[in-house]
Amino acid sequence: MLALLIYRIILLLLLPIILLALLFRSLSNRQYRQRFSERLGFIPKSYQKNGIIVHAASVGEVIALTPVIEQLLQTYPELPITITTFTPTGSAQVKKRFSSRVQHSYLPLDILPCTQLFLTRLQPKLMIFMETELWPNLINQCAKKKIKLLLINGRLSTKSMINYAKISPLITPTLNNFDKILCQSQDNLSNFLQLGAHNERCLVSGNIKFDISINATILEKKTQLTTLLPTHRQRWLVASTHQGDEEIALTAFKEIKALFPTLLLVLVPRHPERFNSVEKLCLSHDFTLVKRSKNTPVESQDIWLLDTLGELMAAYSLADIVTMGGSFSHIGGHNPLEPALFKKPIVVGSDMSNFTEILQQLKQLQGIVQLPTNQTSTGQSSQLAKAIIKLLQDKPQAELLGKQAHQVVINNQGASARTLSHVQELLA
Repeated sequence: MLALLIYRIILLLLLPIILLALLFRSLSNRQYRQRFSERLGFIPKSYQKNGIIVHAASVGEVIALTPVIEQLLQTYPELPITITTFTPTGSAQVKKRFSSRVQHSYLPLDILPCTQLFLTRLQPKLMIFMETELWPNLINQCAKKKIKLLLINGRLSTKSMINYAKISPLITPTLNNFDKILCQSQDNLSNFLQLGAHNERCLVSGNIKFDISINATILEKKTQLTTLLPTHRQRWLVASTHQGDEEIALTAFKEIKALFPTLLLVLVPRHPERFNSVEKLCLSHDFTLVKRSKNTPVESQDIWLLDTLGELMAAYSLADIVTMGGSFSHIGGHNPLEPALFKKPIVVGSDMSNFTEILQQLKQLQGIVQLPTNQTSTGQSSQLAKAIIKLLQDKPQAELLGKQAHQVVINNQGASARTLSHVQELLA
């Protein structure tokens, strides 16, 4: 309890700095200024109480949680389902996928007055967190109010476990406030136990990120995007890029174009506030470019910049080869299962630490190409170019790679249904 008290005092003291940081972020993304009161716990009074809250931090989590949320809506039509996010892009994804079928707000800052107001407004029966989204103050208050707590898709790498162990007086009680912790794998479960989580509350239920499917919205988007793309050009999609990723991809693209001059590079930055800077970077490399937001067809341009939200899944379906951004530095990569759903050959950088188990399964079934570790940007560009050229030259091998990646997705589905059974047990 002393650790929690210290945590609360520190956050209260830091509140002005936290608010300034959010306002500073809003300079590049004005959406951080909108609905600011929700960050302080002022949830709309019109929202219904006594339901289920599901926290999905950003876009990736909203996508991964979609099967679970759909099952909650079907199983509990009488209960209001509230989805919280922390980013504007996550918020946009909630509205796009669920519209008025759910209530949505930003998760409040983990500061006592904010979380108290949030819980008083919504008074949930159950609150669901995902992976390693641990908010000590909010979770402690839920436990005190006898609100059921469920951590699903639990993920805790050895590195994270070691870091959390340094603040175990705060983290261990937080974990033990959960009624159940459903882990992605045995390795993750072992790490939770090493942090002091109660053995009887932890179990392996699988990874809900495998429970993705192609829905009508994706197919509709695919049709829209198809009209903008030339049919005779192959497409290399580099998805969810972070700073540094584009430089590597663009340098590799120059080398690839020497052999495949008609190849179209589809570039998808992870964060909307970087769209303009990525455009300038592409132009500085003397590439021609067309932006998706202009809604004009691609003709002879080198690059198609996907500067819109909610269209990446449909874009995967139109790619010939996919490379996942965030895997060339210390970001830890992004979800390779999404392009695998469309049987696409996938190439990733050396750092996929956010998807260790998924990567292992893809490798075991020879469903992914991972580049070796290379500390220099030039070295990574060269390795990436060689990998892409090899797949462009060997279409049967590329197709086999995609089919085997898809098989990994199919082999591991079912975690969402298992998660729902535990929700039902807690609400019984």
